[in-house]
Amino acid sequence: MSEWSERMDSGMEILRGQAVRLPLPDVDAERSLHENMARIADAGQRKSELLDDPDVPLTEVYEDELEEMQQSFIHRLRQIAGEDYHDVATAYLDGERNDWVGALAAYYLECFYRLQERYTVNEQIFVLVILRYPDCFTVNLSFLSGEISADAVRYESTAHLEESLNDHLQGQYYADCQYSQHEASAYIREQVGCIRDAFPDPDAVPFEQRRYGGFVHITGREGTTFAELLEPLDPDPDRFDAEAPSPGLVPEGPEAKRAKETYLSDATVEL
Repeated sequence: MSEWSERMDSGMEILRGQAVRLPLPDVDAERSLHENMARIADAGQRKSELLDDPDVPLTEVYEDELEEMQQSFIHRLRQIAGEDYHDVATAYLDGERNDWVGALAAYYLECFYRLQERYTVNEQIFVLVILRYPDCFTVNLSFLSGEISADAVRYESTAHLEESLNDHLQGQYYADCQYSQHEASAYIREQVGCIRDAFPDPDAVPFEQRRYGGFVHITGREGTTFAELLEPLDPDPDRFDAEAPSPGLVPEGPEAKRAKETYLSDATVEL
């Protein structure tokens, strides 16, 4: 991990303005996508339930989410490059290989490590955009600094308060935090359905009704305040001119750019 951290610190930019594009050649591939998105939606539902539990500290909520996301990335890395995914990604970055396997391994591995930073670096914003097209889907991840719009739900964390409060103020602040987390829980519970709607079961929904779909998920922290936004996002039907022959990296799509312009201000890429 230390070697990879040094690579990121020295300016590795494989995430900058890029997304993963994966073909959907048949119903089996669509079914796999649907199941993966259902797991993401289930994780959102679980986060909603944990946020609404007064006995669960917010730090535990995020540790649970981080563990789920890291396991997802490790699963993808093993699917793409096998158990030696770290060596595969390193070889790609060192110019020793130039194939889609190495490119995707490097992309996902950087995401994996930057997710760990996300929970410790104040004011870092994480943006996830997943979009479905007739013959493929794309995954775009960004780590930014800036301001998240008022469209996001905001909630407070007692665990991140640095100043000391007297008993009365501490009790009031704790109650306020619990209320804000309850509101955030309701928001996530309501919005998580947009993930399921964007990637329906191919065995139950006709192809014409599942050709396009997507969502954007934005999270960030400023001091004791956390912000979260989850919204549907419409894919641009003119984004790709041809079918995807194989998995690979593609330029960030206009949809992700519009989402950042809509929901973020003064956004700067953190690389």
